[in-house]
Amino acid sequence: MIYLELFITFFKIGLFTIGGGYAMIPLIQQEVVAHGWLTLLELTDFIAVAESTPGPFAVNIATFVGMEMGGLAGALMTTIAVVLPSFIIILFIAKAFTNFQQNKWVQGALYGMRPVVIGLIAAAVWLLMVSGFIIKGAEIHAVSDFFASLHYLEIIIFMIGSFVYFRFRLHPIKLILISAALGMVFFGVLPMLFNG
Repeated sequence: MIYLELFITFFKIGLFTIGGGYAMIPLIQQEVVAHGWLTLLELTDFIAVAESTPGPFAVNIATFVGMEMGGLAGALMTTIAVVLPSFIIILFIAKAFTNFQQNKWVQGALYGMRPVVIGLIAAAVWLLMVSGFIIKGAEIHAVSDFFASLHYLEIIIFMIGSFVYFRFRLHPIKLILISAALGMVFFGVLPMLFNG
């Protein structure tokens, strides 16, 4: 049953998400956490791994979740399920789209979808920031609790990384590798040295 459930869930994610992998994050989060397959923090870790590995983001995250829940067969189910809707849709409408590309109704639909796609990507960014900067297990009841529970070192790395990216246009892969190295030093080596 888990294989069928994985297939249906990721088929639905692939079918109803427009705007690419980042726009899928809110729907993936809703489905995966609701099913109890991953916690929000585990999903954030999966997203970090999927982002730093080659291949399409949505396929990577689907494969990771499938592997976690159903082994190799689960990974195969989720990977096929998440790409199948796009394949079917493109197969049937690619030829027709060129004929309707200048149609005012098609153009109107595309213009109407753009703000939603941007909103979904913004929601994904917010989800990653909140789950990445809040202490594990902390309960947030007020704005002051939120700011009191932040990982300040992670925020500093985030701000430096953002500055370096926007100021010097450092390649994202180099930035990911540098931040991984900084994370190993600050969250692995230094705590071991100071804790004994």
